[in-house]
Amino acid sequence: MKPRSLRPLRLVAVASALSLGLRADPWTLERAVATALEHSPDTQSARHRLDAAESMIQQANSTWQPQFFVTGGYNVSNNALLGLSHALSQRTFTVAGNLNRPGWIDDLNATGTVAYNLYSGGRATAGRDAARAGTRAAEQDLAAVRRQLATEVVKAMLHLRQAREGVTALEAGVKVYEANVANSRLRFAAGQVLKADLLSLEVQTAQTRTLLSSARHGAALAARTFIFIVGLDASNDPVELADQDPALAGLVAPDTADFSQRPELLALQERLGAATAMVEAARGTRRPNVNAYVSAQFDQGWQYARHANALQGGVMVDFNVFDGGRTAGQIRQAQAQLAQVKDQLRKTTLGVGLEVERARLALADARDRLTVTQGAVAQAEESAALSRARFEKGVLLAAELIGAESRLIEMRLGRTLAAADERLALIELRRALGLPLIASP
Repeated sequence: MKPRSLRPLRLVAVASALSLGLRADPWTLERAVATALEHSPDTQSARHRLDAAESMIQQANSTWQPQFFVTGGYNVSNNALLGLSHALSQRTFTVAGNLNRPGWIDDLNATGTVAYNLYSGGRATAGRDAARAGTRAAEQDLAAVRRQLATEVVKAMLHLRQAREGVTALEAGVKVYEANVANSRLRFAAGQVLKADLLSLEVQTAQTRTLLSSARHGAALAARTFIFIVGLDASNDPVELADQDPALAGLVAPDTADFSQRPELLALQERLGAATAMVEAARGTRRPNVNAYVSAQFDQGWQYARHANALQGGVMVDFNVFDGGRTAGQIRQAQAQLAQVKDQLRKTTLGVGLEVERARLALADARDRLTVTQGAVAQAEESAALSRARFEKGVLLAAELIGAESRLIEMRLGRTLAAADERLALIELRRALGLPLIASP
């Protein structure tokens, strides 16, 4: 062969290599879940809520830190009282001065105060406990959002696989019908098949093509839904799924019925702790509040060209003797909120228990249907093969052949549906129990 004749082969090889290089990586379960967790608005919102909860801890911890305040100002006045005050602050007061008409006196004041809370009646501790419990609840909320999102991703992937397998089954049925129609036309030309039988096969072929067209559109919609679930923008790029997905194939039925680690329940338990702490904080309002402080003051006046420093410190006690029932109302409100959280926790626990039982029964039903359909497919394939052979020999009517082929397509679709339902039921059971769907969701 001449070297020139090898050029077309080289071009074909280069084009094949480029097409393989530009082809997108197939989607696996781990990649899809990771992409959804990164781009989903739900996870972003849950992270923001967690940041807000953590900021509450920072605010609560500030109670145990000293507070430092700085104030300052400058004023000029001929007011008798202010003149006396400025004169005392600047150490310029004399008995010989006219107290009623001190004249114009200016004062530049700078004061720094350090305060520290010694006792708050337990409100600071309760507030910090509530903030910490709220943060732990937000963490569980984030975990619940991640688990739910992972569940939706797996469902979308399984629905896409199911739709494409349905298309494959219908394509096989169309090919079989087309072969039967081609054979029947030859036999009709030879006078071995009635016109009515040929028309029946052609009509059934057209009906199967219609089902195939609908299935293809359904598969395209399932692909768009999958892209939407993972949080990507819609595009015309094909969605390729990995033929072998270890994460999907590795899903096994759990051997436990314990759902105590469900994130929703853990979040409510933390909120119960936060509500309990808020009741204690409300009760702390009835107790005294004790603060220690140290204050330094500097005063400068240009009227007498004098300045002075001052330092003071002490302990202050605040005690609410009577507030018109406001504290009692706050305590009652906090106790009512605590009761609401308890009721919500009880209701959610019962609901999760029902979810687990429903998912367990759905998994058992799906597995039974999968076992039955697998055997039925083998029987339908054998029946269809025998029917085709008898039809070719002219001992079987077209209506009977159509029935056998239709049953085969129906059984194949049923097997596809049962296999997808089994995986979906397994996913729902693991989600209901609070178990991860993959190793690192």
